[in-house]
Amino acid sequence: MRCCLLLSLYILISLTVFAQPADSSPGTYTTPHQIAAAVSAQRIQTDITQLVSFGTRHTLSETHSDSRGIGAARRWIEAEFKRISAACGDCLEVFTVADYVEGEARIPKRTEIVNVIAIQRGTLDPERMVVMSGDIDSRISDPLDGTSDSPGANDNASGVAGTLEAARILSRYQFAGTIVYAALSGEEQGLFGGAILADHALAEGWRIKAVLNNDMIGNIKGVDGVIDNSTARVFSEGTRATETPEEARIRRFTGGEVDSPSRNLARYVDRMADQYIPNLDVMMIYRLDRFGRGGHHRPFNEKGMPGVRIMETHENYTQQHQDLRSEDGVEYGDVLAAVDFDYAAKLTALNAVTLASMAAAPAFPSNVTIKGAVQPSTTLSWTRPTGSAAENLAGYRIYWRLTDQPQWTYSRWVGDVETFTLDNIVIDNFYFGVASVAKNDAESPVVFPGPAGSFGD
Repeated sequence: MRCCLLLSLYILISLTVFAQPADSSPGTYTTPHQIAAAVSAQRIQTDITQLVSFGTRHTLSETHSDSRGIGAARRWIEAEFKRISAACGDCLEVFTVADYVEGEARIPKRTEIVNVIAIQRGTLDPERMVVMSGDIDSRISDPLDGTSDSPGANDNASGVAGTLEAARILSRYQFAGTIVYAALSGEEQGLFGGAILADHALAEGWRIKAVLNNDMIGNIKGVDGVIDNSTARVFSEGTRATETPEEARIRRFTGGEVDSPSRNLARYVDRMADQYIPNLDVMMIYRLDRFGRGGHHRPFNEKGMPGVRIMETHENYTQQHQDLRSEDGVEYGDVLAAVDFDYAAKLTALNAVTLASMAAAPAFPSNVTIKGAVQPSTTLSWTRPTGSAAENLAGYRIYWRLTDQPQWTYSRWVGDVETFTLDNIVIDNFYFGVASVAKNDAESPVVFPGPAGSFGD
């Protein structure tokens, strides 16, 4: 009994250290609570209803009508971003990023894929970007049917509505880094919108540190019979898609299979839910996406940019990619009646506080290295930013965990330094990482040492 009591006390102390910085660290960052509380289920319902009213948003659908088809939908989204920008003194740069696709299985004729983008520039480190995305397009049973009604209420008007609502809330604030709000097209036809934006980002020199892809965030009644409004899934890749053979060799001997930047981004989302979103538990799925399926974070992963998929826990396949019909007492189709707007608001709030916290944080630690072989201590080093990117930097916090644990469990505030040694903590027994901390206590995701965990320069 005494052993159990001591163990419980040890766990309690560890969690307290994890949740609260030491006396010498920055103060408490309270803004995320305000952001989460400001998200409106009513506004999300209004936006989803508007998107459904376009009849179909199929990639191959009408583009000239003002009331039907994907053209009308994307023009409405662009106008909505511009209204949000006008309300914050033109704080958003609103534009489209497009390209043509043809000769693909699901795009047999030349088709313009148009993404609608709004950028909220950071004040200190504007080229450092975090992205929230949703998909404009919808589909029914036949992936080439661009004329029949395809409401796409949950898949994926919910993701676009969440992105618009996040822009409304976060545009009221200023952040050190830049936030990008993206409504992507062509997802159902082959993830083309994401690929087009990823290529655009590389061409423009954007330093994308995180992509939060929201695809179906409004359903709580699963085909498995479970009704659940208190959990969400976050999918993330393990080993980076762009890993080189030499980087793979390093990883083999130092670890990092479960510490890619995307995986540590997923841990960050989980932590944001625990800290700021009541009655929401994140299920981290150690897989790129659902089994054999894909989402719009993948094109960014394939270009070396960290990204995750955020979505409902229990899908209902009778409401995905289905013709509108009734069979054997089952109603098929992705309609408004099946969307839980309060749940969509909860997942939107999760995105908003995650974006805000990352954008408010200082530059993510770069060039993180580790050493400590055959020593009774572990030393981590990293590169400190310079110029305006360092203006909000308070210092760094080192994290570590047992190698079989999913979440970072131990931490130590080490101040504004570029190297630190953890005495009597043996490198062989733990995984380690480092996060940057702002003067208002906003904190970056944890960065695992070496190329396996790098978020890029």
